[in-house]
Amino acid sequence: MKLSLKHLILLVALLSVALTLISSITSGYRVNQETLVENTLETNRVYAQKLAAVTDNYLKTTLQTLEYRSKDIAGYMSRSDSEELLLQEAERLINETNTFNSVVISSATGKVLASSPDSLDLMGKQITSPGGLQALEGKKPLITKPFTSITNRFVIFISQPIFDDKGQYLGYVGGSIYLLEKNILNELLGVHFYQDGSYVYVVNEDGRLLYHPDKNRIGEIVSENPVINEVMNGKSGDKRLTNSKGMDMLAGYAYMPNTKWGVVSQRPTEMALLPATAMRNEMIINTLPFLLLSFIIIFYISNKIAKPLEKLGQYAESSMMKNKKEEIVDVNAWYYEAIQLEKALVKSLSYLEDKVNYFIHESTIDPLTGLVNRRSMDEQTKKWLDKKVPFSIILFDIDRFKRVNDTYGHSVGDEVLKFVAKEMCAVSRSADVCCRYGGEEFIMLLPQTTILQAFDIAERLRKKFETTISPCGDMITISSGVASYPECAEHIMTLIGVADKCLYEAKNSGRNKSIMAEYGEVSKVVIQSLE
Repeated sequence: MKLSLKHLILLVALLSVALTLISSITSGYRVNQETLVENTLETNRVYAQKLAAVTDNYLKTTLQTLEYRSKDIAGYMSRSDSEELLLQEAERLINETNTFNSVVISSATGKVLASSPDSLDLMGKQITSPGGLQALEGKKPLITKPFTSITNRFVIFISQPIFDDKGQYLGYVGGSIYLLEKNILNELLGVHFYQDGSYVYVVNEDGRLLYHPDKNRIGEIVSENPVINEVMNGKSGDKRLTNSKGMDMLAGYAYMPNTKWGVVSQRPTEMALLPATAMRNEMIINTLPFLLLSFIIIFYISNKIAKPLEKLGQYAESSMMKNKKEEIVDVNAWYYEAIQLEKALVKSLSYLEDKVNYFIHESTIDPLTGLVNRRSMDEQTKKWLDKKVPFSIILFDIDRFKRVNDTYGHSVGDEVLKFVAKEMCAVSRSADVCCRYGGEEFIMLLPQTTILQAFDIAERLRKKFETTISPCGDMITISSGVASYPECAEHIMTLIGVADKCLYEAKNSGRNKSIMAEYGEVSKVVIQSLE
């Protein structure tokens, strides 16, 4: 044969293994992509809803502030020193609320009675801007659509009518938000928490951009964007789309019924899928040694299979001269070997899968104590940090643990570590995460837990150890440091560093203590156990 059966078997077997691995990696990659897309869409939807609620509540509060101020202004307008008082009121609205870029107080006839800042030079002038005329005509609380003001700025005008005690209309007090300059929307919406090309923008009911990171686009009407069309129809949700720049984006959007605005938060799909690409590349790299091992095993087996078949060919070639029936019958057992090869391959792949699962388990669980290890802890804290989940940590270690190992031996020391892990789990809640941080150091992750609550848990655990016989035949003690996110630190390594400082302080001040941090510093309050 031009192509030997050994090579055919080798080729078919390798193709089977390779295609199976490729199929597994590809399907895992696709599932991970879908999960990342769904999670990103949901994250952006929730983020947009949060920003919409914050902005909506802020605008409501602004109208309430203007309503409150309008009552004082109504009393000032009839006084002889009204001009000075109204000017002070306008300046107070600018300086105290930090909401408006400018403030105007108008009479019922549209004459400007006071304005701030002074650089506007509007005193005594007649209101001609669309927003001002709309406020005079409507005589009710108002948030206008964007327009060009009498100072030639692109603005939104928020106003409150002024009535006297008899209900007579006296004018209005209102403030402008300059859309093309630094304004309150920049502070409310700020920078997207994913600084990877993600951004937030706001549109009104006409599809006009009120806020956008690119100031050149503010005031632009966007009509071909499906998300904006949804918002204009009063809907909230999430959607994958191609934006006006041709980028594939994952967007979440929320409608604000009071202002008829919409907030859109979106992230580039490419950036959202980066973790899936990294995972796929890692799986490929980790698979290569197993693929090489499979090649060696398959080559050896195919060579073993080919040898009996070569004999079969020889017997068949000489069968015309000599009866080789028995030998041929014996060689026919080769079909059994073929079946066994199939079973061996299945067994090999099953073994490979078991090993992979075993390695995953080994990489996330501490084999001695059964607690999660630092890798799992890092993954869990990353999820909480991404979702802004507040949590506290308790970092503790066993006092004088080296003395336990030196006195009773390492096997007893291991039993003490298991004992500590068991007691940790006993005082923890279902949502808590107990980790072995290294050596005799342990960490408890406590979600939705204040630093005081975490301190109580640390104390409960400490008192449990000092009153319970350990496997070494005596009580052990622990020293703990307690810190919380986000009060003490914004990053997990910084937070652990703060807790470690508290632990260090506990060690230096006599051991068998729990010390909690306060805003990133070790608290001077030290709670010591009863001796």
